[in-house]
Amino acid sequence: MHPSLVVRGGRSAWKGPFFVQFPNLRQALEDGVAITTQARDCTILPNYVGLRFNVHDGKSYVPVTVSQDMVGHKLGEFAHTKKRFTYKMSKNK
Repeated sequence: MHPSLVVRGGRSAWKGPFFVQFPNLRQALEDGVAITTQARDCTILPNYVGLRFNVHDGKSYVPVTVSQDMVGHKLGEFAHTKKRFTYKMSKNK
């Protein structure tokens, strides 16, 4: 597929953003407690700014602090699921 023909979207505009109801959102706002979640596809809303999330990356939970620039993106975009590739030195060389 040609890269210019790929349409980046997802949800229709009339459906609105996908988000999850977090039961401990009020406690996180008051006490600064991190919200632990596996909902990587949850859209970051403006009222999440300043909150801390622990987002699951498949193995562990990655801490993510939401800033104003993250609004409209997904939580999973900030918790990478793959490790960085590095070459290891061999014993023979």
